[in-house]
Amino acid sequence: MIGQISGILIKKHPPLVMVDVKGIGFEVEVPMSTYYELPKIGDFVVLTTHFLVREDAQQLFGFVSDREKIIFKSLIKVNGIGPRVALAILSGMSVDEFAQNIENNSIENLVRIPGIGKKTAERMLIELRGKVDVTIENTNSNLTNKSDLIKALISLGYSEKEAKLATKNTSTNLSLEENIKTALKALSS
Repeated sequence: MIGQISGILIKKHPPLVMVDVKGIGFEVEVPMSTYYELPKIGDFVVLTTHFLVREDAQQLFGFVSDREKIIFKSLIKVNGIGPRVALAILSGMSVDEFAQNIENNSIENLVRIPGIGKKTAERMLIELRGKVDVTIENTNSNLTNKSDLIKALISLGYSEKEAKLATKNTSTNLSLEENIKTALKALSS
């Protein structure tokens, strides 16, 4: 339902952050891996999101990458793993480390994460083996970065044509935040 949120970061209190989207403040729960990648308060942020509706709650979870979101969604499908434990897993190790541990059947590394016991780790290995993609090339993340940059510029009111032209001066080695600043400078001149 809500697949992405972009706006101004106005609060950071792990695991919650608040993003102002045209006057509406959205509370978003994020893993620590995402939290450490966030810009400073007052800066523009783009998060890929997963909206979870349950009988007793509506929760919005945010991630800096599509890969984190995919792993999160896979984790909450595992019997006995809810969103809080899934966030703890993503906070305890990177997506690449998690994927490697699943592929290598490394129970000992999984049980080091708070909230994960031996039975839960074994269940994760059984249910996620073969479903977690270990290899995603850097070019894929570079394309995602450029796509996110274009979306961010469009959300700031620029046309798609203007946004695409502004991305010519950006670098795939820079963060999304740095590329937004570069693109905005290009658009203002």
